[in-house]
Amino acid sequence: MADVTKKWERLRADYKRYIKTERRLSANTVEAYVDDYNEFMHFVLRIYGVAPEEVNAAMISRFMQWLYSAKRSSASQARRLSGIKSLYNYLLITERVEQLPTESVDAPKAERLLPDVLSVAEIDALLRTFDITTAKGCRDSAIVEVLYSTGLRVTELVTLRMNDLFFGEGYVRVIGKGDKQRLVPISSAARDKIQLYMEFRKPEKPSEPTLFLNNRGKPLTRVMVFTIIRQAAERAGITKSISPHTLRHSYATHLLEGGANIRQVQELLGHESISTTEVYTHLDRRHLRSVVEDSFVDVNERLTDM
Repeated sequence: MADVTKKWERLRADYKRYIKTERRLSANTVEAYVDDYNEFMHFVLRIYGVAPEEVNAAMISRFMQWLYSAKRSSASQARRLSGIKSLYNYLLITERVEQLPTESVDAPKAERLLPDVLSVAEIDALLRTFDITTAKGCRDSAIVEVLYSTGLRVTELVTLRMNDLFFGEGYVRVIGKGDKQRLVPISSAARDKIQLYMEFRKPEKPSEPTLFLNNRGKPLTRVMVFTIIRQAAERAGITKSISPHTLRHSYATHLLEGGANIRQVQELLGHESISTTEVYTHLDRRHLRSVVEDSFVDVNERLTDM
């Protein structure tokens, strides 16, 4: 048994050197892979007592079952399996094994947890918590209104510039992931809130292009937007887990529930894949299919009012 343990320990050193120097993984990733290696090594030694080269698919499957019974998340299980596959790919290219024992072992399906969705009444309750006679209250009210009426990501919101506003045409220009631009309709309620906020907006530099600023006249941070939303939810007595993403999720869900075409919602959200858009809804698949087949768009009046 001692000799087998030493084989695992020698391999760990070799493998760590390989992923660090040849694959050039980051220090954090290397440590994560080593931690996964240690857990798998201890499991194999405890249950089977075999050397790394003697591990087979059944042993790996049992390890995965053990992770599942230990209530590890699907993401955690998938990462462990990825580490094991990386290990045996290394053993294969160094000719220590003749075939991969991982080929027939399936990764667990990733959990796709949906955030809470707010009702229209809860959105209104959030907005009522702001005192729009003050600079902060006016700005924060405009932020919530924009997030809900456009479905922007929080990063897209805090990087929104003055020259991205096309109120005459009724839309805003958004710089999304990968610097891809899209045009998104904005409600009259959001436009009115921004116009009101502009009376309070005092940039530190006259040339500051960013729309939403902090009390020092500098661009607002993502963290501050999270704080604004969370504090408003507390004041409104909303017990759901709330974040800027909750408003984006609510936007997509309400559009689809109102009969919007899912392809159009995909474009508005800036999603590459329509499957991602489906994850943003609480609608069942049967409803989604009927929505896709419909050619009309009957969107909630608050969201499409231009």
